[in-house]
Amino acid sequence: MPQLDRLPGTPEFRIKLPKDGSEARGHLLTEFGGNGTYKFLLREGSVVTAEAWPGLGDHARRFRKELRANGTLVDAPTGPGFPEDAPPRWTVTRDIECNSSSAAAALVYGYDASGPESWRTAEGHPLGDYLSTGWRAPRKAWLVRGSNVSGHNLVRPLWLKEGFVSLQGAHLPPLEEADPTKSALRRFVEEGYEGAASYHQKQGLVDELHAFLTQMRVGDTVATHDDDRLYLGRITEDAVQTTSPGGLSNLRRSVTWWADGHAYDELPGELRQKLSVQHDVVDLTGVLDALDGLTGQVDGTDETEVTETLERPALKELTLPEIDGGLAADLLVHDRAWLEEMRELLLDEKQMVLYGPPGTGKTYLAMELAEYFGGGPEQVKIVQFHPSYAYEDFFEGFRPVEDPETREVAFRLTAGPLRELADLASREGNRHVPHFLIIDEINRANLAKVFGELYFLLEYRDRSVRLTYSGDDFPLPPNLFVIGTMNTADRSIALVDAAMRRRFAFVELSPRTEPTAGLLARWLKREGRDLEPARLLDALNARIEDADFAIGPSYLMKPGVYRDGGLERTWRTKIMPLLEEHHYGEGIDVAARYGLDALREQHP
Repeated sequence: MPQLDRLPGTPEFRIKLPKDGSEARGHLLTEFGGNGTYKFLLREGSVVTAEAWPGLGDHARRFRKELRANGTLVDAPTGPGFPEDAPPRWTVTRDIECNSSSAAAALVYGYDASGPESWRTAEGHPLGDYLSTGWRAPRKAWLVRGSNVSGHNLVRPLWLKEGFVSLQGAHLPPLEEADPTKSALRRFVEEGYEGAASYHQKQGLVDELHAFLTQMRVGDTVATHDDDRLYLGRITEDAVQTTSPGGLSNLRRSVTWWADGHAYDELPGELRQKLSVQHDVVDLTGVLDALDGLTGQVDGTDETEVTETLERPALKELTLPEIDGGLAADLLVHDRAWLEEMRELLLDEKQMVLYGPPGTGKTYLAMELAEYFGGGPEQVKIVQFHPSYAYEDFFEGFRPVEDPETREVAFRLTAGPLRELADLASREGNRHVPHFLIIDEINRANLAKVFGELYFLLEYRDRSVRLTYSGDDFPLPPNLFVIGTMNTADRSIALVDAAMRRRFAFVELSPRTEPTAGLLARWLKREGRDLEPARLLDALNARIEDADFAIGPSYLMKPGVYRDGGLERTWRTKIMPLLEEHHYGEGIDVAARYGLDALREQHP
């Protein structure tokens, strides 16, 4: 068998199989496979799963069958010292040359898998770190910070004046590769910054160096800011390593800067969000259109050079539909100005809480407004808070998840309803479409525990924060609106803290004020029914001294109320128990004070 050479500079990689800790090992080869990637050698002694899962490709199935037939894959030993529930395994009796690292991973797992991600070093680094950068977008955009480089401002005195952008790299050796892999940069950083940076700092530096030296390309847009102004340019040359005073700028890329900067306060909100990410190099490709709008670019070309038929389409602005008479009629709100105020509050504040006693239609109104402003139920998600609700339920956390192919259960980072809706709202093409999260009974949970660092984002929509679990830099999209509902009658519910009150607009729904006052009478007229229930409800609420314990009209807006004996039955089983609990221990005859007979005597 001919000698197969290991790809220089790459280590041994391994895959650990679940349950019994079995392991497969191998390394990259210098030869290329049929798909243009490096071949992979699966080493003798490796253990692979014996089961072929659904979804495994036909070629991989045939390959496993051939290896099994010629004795390259044999039954792994079992018996004392091996887990009883361990799935069947095969042992590799001689080295196997695979067409790619992904083909080798499929052979080990029994299902198709990504080799660059599945194979790991002993330290846990993925194989992909040892490969050159693959496909990337034709043109990208980057933020490079330079206003505080070890206490020095490089932007206007150096970058704009001399036409380049730079990174520090005083402790790096001479870089011989034009596009160094992340593994090579990690080695240089580990050696050069030993004792000069923490593990986390070195990890961040590797990512930033890889972006600057390998992922950036000539023609990409670059941005930086200084003194509340954003400056934009275009990268014109590959990265070079040079000397500089103090090593502050010895990794450089030449840039042609546009003449004028842009005031930070006048930038689009989505761009300000990205600029708030706290890294020295940030990928801004997601807001490339917004940057092009500032410079007059279309796909990297001056707009003056583009024909009129290729004019850039106007970016759609985020807005909410105007209130029409149909919505007011459907909701039985006789004053359209109240609904228009709801619209303005949502546009201004992004967050609103509807609060009031039970039966005032808070949840119903929240759903109707959300679907009307959002354009349908597809843009609306509803959650209900409760005392055990937590950040991990609401936003993201590690949850036990079963792999549908291997049936193995492992803890995986799982998105909650807010993260799912935020990701949907921030997708390309969705950013002008309003999306609504309705939080029913918002004050039933420990809000500080549920919201965590998201408290900050509720107030500062043009900023981002580093997330607790994923470590992502996350902003709340400007087109995500939140409507909460809050019951004021339940004494067991904690009050909303001042921090939350500052971040939400609070709108009262009370039977004593519009639009809830008179709602039952308007509904009865529309349904062609007698107005007696409305008169009785008004009389009841007039006798209830505490406005937080008034009774809302929705109790009497159900079909069962208007069947034989329905009003008496609803009053006895729904309304009276609330009032008995309210006056518990006070010695008040609730039936004599609030019963139907007593109210009818007063209002015959």
